Amino acid sequence: MKILLLCWRDSTHPLGGGSERYLEHVGEHLATAGHEVIYRSAAHTESPRRSTRNGVRYTRAGGKYSVYPAAWRLLLLGRLGIGPARGVDVVVDTQNGIPFFARLVAGAPTVLLTHHCHQEQWPVAGPLIGRVGWFLESRLAPRVYRGAQYVTVSESSREDLIALGVDPADIEIVANGVDPVPATLPVLPADHRTHLLTLSRLVPNKRIEHAMDVIAALRDRDLVLDVVGSGWWEDRLRDYARRRGIEDRVVFYGQVTEDYKHALLARAALHLMPSRKEGWGLAVTEAAQHGVPTVGYRGAGGLRDSIVDGETGLLVDDESELVDATRRLLADAPTRRRLGAAARVHAAGFSWADTGARFEQVLSRVVARRR
Repeated sequence: MKILLLCWRDSTHPLGGGSERYLEHVGEHLATAGHEVIYRSAAHTESPRRSTRNGVRYTRAGGKYSVYPAAWRLLLLGRLGIGPARGVDVVVDTQNGIPFFARLVAGAPTVLLTHHCHQEQWPVAGPLIGRVGWFLESRLAPRVYRGAQYVTVSESSREDLIALGVDPADIEIVANGVDPVPATLPVLPADHRTHLLTLSRLVPNKRIEHAMDVIAALRDRDLVLDVVGSGWWEDRLRDYARRRGIEDRVVFYGQVTEDYKHALLARAALHLMPSRKEGWGLAVTEAAQHGVPTVGYRGAGGLRDSIVDGETGLLVDDESELVDATRRLLADAPTRRRLGAAARVHAAGFSWADTGARFEQVLSRVVARRR
């Protein structure tokens, strides 16, 4: 098969995150299986317009919004036998809030990949864009993609799609995998402090402020929050830490190498994930690989799937419960170890090989139906 993957960003983008990693792993599996794979995303200064990595051809054009018409042009030229999209057998349209609506112009079967619905996140984009975005996601996209194959990553996200009117029979769940822990990790200097950690893009909907509020509420001078990740909200977060008087107990690491990230995770006592919405929560599984349980919000959706409440971590309903749960687990090392051990076993059940294989089955079925 010749497969075109459409996504707003790729993982080399400064704002790339878990959904981009998911699609890239799927693409690499498909390429290894002998398929021709093209990954189309927005252009940015961190990568060239065209590149090849692990068998996947990357082509980049357009910006934050112009990436969409640029993708339409690619598809239309492909139908004329021009450019990288010529002869495409199937298109994967990633809906990160707004899909590419590729089904209207692709001339080939189109699968819609949706990690989660963005109703709670659209207000961050502003009142006008937020209303337009939610209309496109909740009203127009379900109409355009009626009867098409959907792929999502968790039962919670499947329920959200059904609530928007998507036929349950059209939705396939293909869960996230997880990368293996690097063979060697850097040794971090002992500082005799207890570390909480949040691994996330630094944007408003991730609500890193709630993790900082935990630090402020617990008032333990030997308790520190490691913030791993980058994003345009970082300056606001640093200012928030100063205003709460905890700037000496919050450490911003930015983007780090894979081995250093895992060293920080391995050192942590707990992983906090106060995100407003997640399709799955890849960081939950990465922390679990080190026997580190996660405390997150039940209302975030996908965390109800990546965290087995009371078994591999804890789900809470609001910020006060987040503080109380963290306090209890820090004071109860046996329970923390029990949750961590179960989390490690749970994480071992996920792999990108399984994710890629299941996605390949979905695409093969879609293409076979068309033929």
